[in-house]
Amino acid sequence: MAAKAFVLVETAVGKNKEVVSTLNSMNGVKSVDVVTGPYDIIAVIEADTLNEIGDVITSKIHAVDGISRTVTCLVV
Repeated sequence: MAAKAFVLVETAVGKNKEVVSTLNSMNGVKSVDVVTGPYDIIAVIEADTLNEIGDVITSKIHAVDGISRTVTCLVV
């Protein structure tokens, strides 16, 4: 069974569209939704292992211009 995580993303003002576009183009990102509330975007990540999920988040998602903060919720 693949590992799965929900990544709650807070973006800089005016950067939602750019961040959504970038996240949608990444391998491992299964869906990206703009939401209301304390976070701006929720992305669903799937990979073979939890380590791969961590790599996607730390090396790819955190590098996206316009993302100011993330919270990762692993599916158990």
